[in-house]
Amino acid sequence: MSGKTPQILVIEAGKSNARYWQDLWRFRELFLFLTWRDILVRYKQTAIGILWSVLRPLLTMAVFTIVFGKIAKLPADGAVAYPLMVFAALLPWQMFANAVTESSNSVINNGDMVGKIYFPRMILPVSAVTTAVVDFLIALILFFILMVFYGVVPTPQILLLPVFITIGLGAALGAGLLISALNVSYRDFRYVVPFLIQFGLYVSPVGFSSSVVPEGWRLLYALNPMVGVIDGVRWCLLGGHADLYLPGLVLSLVMTAVLLLVGVVSFRHMERSFADRI
Repeated sequence: MSGKTPQILVIEAGKSNARYWQDLWRFRELFLFLTWRDILVRYKQTAIGILWSVLRPLLTMAVFTIVFGKIAKLPADGAVAYPLMVFAALLPWQMFANAVTESSNSVINNGDMVGKIYFPRMILPVSAVTTAVVDFLIALILFFILMVFYGVVPTPQILLLPVFITIGLGAALGAGLLISALNVSYRDFRYVVPFLIQFGLYVSPVGFSSSVVPEGWRLLYALNPMVGVIDGVRWCLLGGHADLYLPGLVLSLVMTAVLLLVGVVSFRHMERSFADRI
């Protein structure tokens, strides 16, 4: 008979919340694995793979340029070419849209794992949001090529680009956490998300500059957290050619923080029933 004392695991009520955030760090290798898996699945066995990350913003830019620039004749920011202004906005918007879409289905898509083993379920939507950064970086390379084509030189403001991308990811994570939790209990949300993404594209300043919004409505318009993010990314990439509305940026930042808080609280509240409902 061995002289070793057996280890005893004690599960106490009220301790889970205190240890949950520590578990997020303890399971960091699982987070890295899931992120890498999602990237491989996204690009490995696809017909056009990375090319789609380039074609989609290019085609969207072309449509918006024709509809808003040629037909509606909306002005661009400063002297910058209209296609460049649109593409600069598509970078953060498509990152946000991809992140929300993937994270909202992350818990359902990993239902087998959720029902069998313990790990902080929040890792699933967070890893899905992180994966969306890859598409953003691929499209960003194409944007720099367009800058060379149109003769636009980057300014020192470009160094602040990670700040606005982080805000956009925060908004995407907040929305993704909330929708992924609701998606477990109400499967109809998987059909609602594409509509919300499509609706958000047209109410965000992607095909036009937010400066065309009347001054009296501009602060209210900034309740959409992506307004400040898109304006900020344009300001970073296009320098003096883009407008940055500081009150709207502050309001967008506040709305992002609120959305992230609501997402985290809602996800944690509903997380306990995931294994039973999937």
